[in-house]
Amino acid sequence: MQTETIIFIILAGVAALLLALFQYLYKSKKSKLNLVLSLLRLITIFAILLLLINPKFEKITYFNEKPNLVVAIDNSESIKYLGHADNANRIIDKLKADTQLNDKFNMSYFAFGNSFKTLDSLNFNEPQTNLASVFNNLSKVYKNTVAPMILITDGNQTYGSDFEFVSNDYQQSIYPIILGDTISYSDLKIEQLNVNKYAYLKNKFPVEIITVYNGSTNVNSELIVTQTGTIVYRQNLSFSKEKNVQTINLTLPASKVGVNAYNARLVPLDNEKNIINNNKPFAVDVIDEKTNVTIVSNMSHPDIGALKKSIESNEQRSVTILSPNEYLNAQDDFQLAILYQPNNMFSSVFETLDQSGSNRFVITGTQTQWSFLNSIQNNYKQEITGQTEDFQASTNYNYATFIIDDLGFESFPPLQSEFGSIVFNNKVDPILYKNINGNFSEEPLMVTFEDEGRHEAVLLGENIWRWRAQSYLENKSFQQFDNFIGKLVQYLSSNKQRRRLNIDYESFYNGNGSIKITAQFFNKSYEFDTKRKLNIVLKETTKDTTTTLPFVLKQNNYEVDLSSFPSADYDFTVYVDNGGVSQSGHLKILDYSVEQQFLNANVTKLEEVATNSLGRSYFIDSSDGIFEDLLNDSRYVTIQKSVKKSVPLIDFKYLLALIALCLAIEWFLRKYNGLI
Repeated sequence: MQTETIIFIILAGVAALLLALFQYLYKSKKSKLNLVLSLLRLITIFAILLLLINPKFEKITYFNEKPNLVVAIDNSESIKYLGHADNANRIIDKLKADTQLNDKFNMSYFAFGNSFKTLDSLNFNEPQTNLASVFNNLSKVYKNTVAPMILITDGNQTYGSDFEFVSNDYQQSIYPIILGDTISYSDLKIEQLNVNKYAYLKNKFPVEIITVYNGSTNVNSELIVTQTGTIVYRQNLSFSKEKNVQTINLTLPASKVGVNAYNARLVPLDNEKNIINNNKPFAVDVIDEKTNVTIVSNMSHPDIGALKKSIESNEQRSVTILSPNEYLNAQDDFQLAILYQPNNMFSSVFETLDQSGSNRFVITGTQTQWSFLNSIQNNYKQEITGQTEDFQASTNYNYATFIIDDLGFESFPPLQSEFGSIVFNNKVDPILYKNINGNFSEEPLMVTFEDEGRHEAVLLGENIWRWRAQSYLENKSFQQFDNFIGKLVQYLSSNKQRRRLNIDYESFYNGNGSIKITAQFFNKSYEFDTKRKLNIVLKETTKDTTTTLPFVLKQNNYEVDLSSFPSADYDFTVYVDNGGVSQSGHLKILDYSVEQQFLNANVTKLEEVATNSLGRSYFIDSSDGIFEDLLNDSRYVTIQKSVKKSVPLIDFKYLLALIALCLAIEWFLRKYNGLI
């Protein structure tokens, strides 16, 4: 308490005493009643003055904080396939039932597989395992606490960052309980199969197959590739302890348009335990044409390389970089021209595009000659200021031309372009709006529009290469950004009229992956309609039965998840309001389970994780030791902590009660003695 506050309290006490004496003892008879009344008045006045001064007192409270114990259980299919589902459930039940462990720790249970979540129930049906997600999520939750982890898993990871390295971020002791067989069996498997997603009709496409042998004796096998039961390739293979990996490169003919499904198979060894990993299905979408795109520019810029990589990530498209003069000699070879930062050297290019009615994508920036661009076309006019500005992007969730995904544009680095307003002379559909210094602007940053039957897009800013890099940093993949550019190129390379119902799907999916179809429906004014009911009707081509599923509205599109459907060929139709508008398609789900490719637990890596984190690993058959180790470990003790708070006197309700009580007693005594 400060010195000034103490002085004020002393003065308040003196003032209260003087007032009480003045009221009841000054020029009055000294009696016991007056002494009692003056005492009550002294307490009342002093308490009121204390409330006005409102001194603060330090209040210390003590509490006990138990250490946390995090239990993460693998809920993927491989646990069931390796025959340890019952063991996993049994160890979870023992952990929950152990009273000593629950008294010592705050227990938290999580399940992981394709996703990471709080444990509800175990069904061991997750199609993939991302062990890295366990450490990425829990390292944030238990950053500043004591929280050892029991990791119940076989250690087999199918995607994500290597969990051995990501586990270092957790900075807590990890105790793996290893599920799986540690006995080494002779095993042949197709470790990896690489093939392009698309091929072109009457061409040959390459296939790379990596085969692995685990064993100590010399063995022979045969690689057989079939298509609808017909053998299209076969090769004899020999393996030994030293020569245990073979890479086979082959080419197959693309003779039929559409999805062509194949199966690669290694003839199994005698008494081989796991023969599922001897098979690997794959598919190729054969197309009979390719979209040729040109980027026309007379300058060097990282944007050009980023656009080329994004567009060519889809094998259906190729990109050629040309100068304006080179384009004039090869204009008939391209379905789309991207004009990067045009200047007066592009005069003939614009004239040629106007004459042919070709689609175009104009990208402007700090080197764009706006006086030329304003004069060469009539669709938009930019105010010329000679100054540049940084523009961040805001997504237009009502964009109605084709389905776009929100990549989190608001967090992307800004683009640079000419400062000043731009006026469009025809109806445009903005994909992105400008955001200047955190202030939303209704001026578009990226738009598409139609003019006399052709499609055009305009991006008002350079440095889009930074967007691609930022997308990779956030998603560990270029795929999301490349898909966005791919959809834009698909729209611009076609002159088809826009549809009110748009569906986005792949021609084939791997059975172990996420299978989602998205759709958008627009009203007659081509505004996104969120009040419609969309259903998809699926029919397996070999059966007569159909399945109807509803779409779920998610932000700017409708979505349906088909991940639970078995592998087969499906015809489907999407209906709006039970038949008002519809669109049909075909897709194929390949029969492949990545979780069934494992024969043993990944013991070595789990033991490394335990050692590096100062923990200990246990096999499921001898896991009872973990209870004693955790209970006796001196690192995990209950800690008494204190919290010191500064509490103002006005928060003390008892003082108010004392004032009320004193006033009530004083009034009663005065009334009883006839002084009122």
